[in-house]
Amino acid sequence: MLGVQISKGVNAQFKFVESAEKLFNEDFSDEENFVGNVEVVGEVLDDGLTLKIVGKIYCRKKFICDRCLIQAEENQVHEFDEEIDESEIVDGILDITELVRDTLIAAQPIQNLCKPDCKGLCPKCGENLNDGKCNCDKSDVDPRLAPLLRFNAV
Repeated sequence: MLGVQISKGVNAQFKFVESAEKLFNEDFSDEENFVGNVEVVGEVLDDGLTLKIVGKIYCRKKFICDRCLIQAEENQVHEFDEEIDESEIVDGILDITELVRDTLIAAQPIQNLCKPDCKGLCPKCGENLNDGKCNCDKSDVDPRLAPLLRFNAV
């Protein structure tokens, strides 16, 4: 549990460093997951009317690149900014574990790339094009598009 001590009318800063496996309470030995520690830094702000929690999550994620299929890792930083309902505070402690999990999961990219300009794999031979060009004949035309070549001859 990532519990922040809350006192009425006082801003509270916090910092947690927790292993990804302990934070998510699961085994992360498969191919795509968070590795190492997850660091959460932030502050609970109380302006007398509302409670707000703001902060950043620092983590490292390993994944398989969607274009070239190699194992890759990247550092990630995710921000959060949420209003808190006072009913979430139990005995002066606010549990932010679920907020951290939800923020991490929602912030994951739709496409995982080893680098922004990843060239992927050759569709013919499967060679990783990031390592250099392959020797495949690039002049083959998709048979569905072959009739369009006649327009070029005119």
